[in-house]
Amino acid sequence: MTDAQPGVRDVLGFDPFAPEFSADPYAHYRELRAGGPLIRTSGGLWLSTSFAVCTQVLRDPRFGHGDDELSGRPPRRARSFLTLDPPEHTRLRRLVSRAFTARLVERLRPRVSAIVDDLLARLDGEVDLIAGLAHPLPVIVISEMLGVPPEDEDRFKDWSDALARGLDPDFVVPPDELAYRDRAREEFGDYFRELAARRRAAPGDDLLSGLVAIEELSEDDLIATCVLLLVAGHETTVNLIANGTLALLRSPDQLAWFRANPGEAPAAVEELLRYDPPVQLSARVALEDAEVAGQRIGRGEAVMLLLGAANRDPEVFTDPDRLDLTRWLTEAPRHLAFGQGIHFCLGAPLARIEGQIALTALMRRDVALLPGPLRYKDNLILRGLAELPVRIF
Repeated sequence: MTDAQPGVRDVLGFDPFAPEFSADPYAHYRELRAGGPLIRTSGGLWLSTSFAVCTQVLRDPRFGHGDDELSGRPPRRARSFLTLDPPEHTRLRRLVSRAFTARLVERLRPRVSAIVDDLLARLDGEVDLIAGLAHPLPVIVISEMLGVPPEDEDRFKDWSDALARGLDPDFVVPPDELAYRDRAREEFGDYFRELAARRRAAPGDDLLSGLVAIEELSEDDLIATCVLLLVAGHETTVNLIANGTLALLRSPDQLAWFRANPGEAPAAVEELLRYDPPVQLSARVALEDAEVAGQRIGRGEAVMLLLGAANRDPEVFTDPDRLDLTRWLTEAPRHLAFGQGIHFCLGAPLARIEGQIALTALMRRDVALLPGPLRYKDNLILRGLAELPVRIF
């Protein structure tokens, strides 16, 4: 675990890389919540743990990602639609949605089941569940969706780890990791430019072929979209499966309920997403002056939305720190694990399918958490274990 960069504690109001924070950020969120629904850190950042405030800002068109000058980002050649505002966001998301349809995702269910069964068949005794299941499953799925040859799938792990860290603000990432991220982005871009050229010459029945067929999608937009699909389609699902497994193993009563009610996996996964979400926070920039929770936020000021905290807001959720897999049996889930508004996660249906199938199949086996401390990845936005040592029979 690395130490925070100088000044990070002042800007954020906490040290996201302290071992005690990684082990249980929710205790720290409760302390922050005592300061009110919207507070300002000593570093000048607005920060919210409130479900109502986070929901409002995510849906409010007065807040967005802003251009590089307004948001303070270093200029980049191309950005994925995840970090764009309308009208560019609307245009790119609509184009990508043509190829990333619900029909395409739903027809993957049998293939996801087959991959999970194959991976679990190889696991016996003491294993790292991330290396054995949580990581390879989404890599195989997103690679097959994009039309990546199987022999190239291993290259995705290093790229994905580097690019996932690249989602964090530059001020929390050490310089050597920033350089590594930039090299990974270049290598990934070169790889997909070559693969895209092959798909233009000989299209197949895959997502990349669908994307290159969209004439309005520039090559830079295509590469940025592929980066987004790799990270969003892989890293978040790894964390969903691993975080969800850990939560179940630490809650024997809920594990017993899940095993007795496998048909309720959709509701159970929604609660696991609320309880320990893969995406812990999101940031927005005020595109104009706005008032939120009685506070005036000036144009260009940033708001850090602690989604993990909002998902445990006692103003919204009864007994929020308790895992309750029956919570969403009778009502639609209201968590913020996939965001809200125009940036609601495009890959949410795929993540849900992978989580439901993987956790249901895994819990048919006897699984026990091995003793010892757990180590989390050095990510601010994404919360995920570096490894999950278990005994499986």
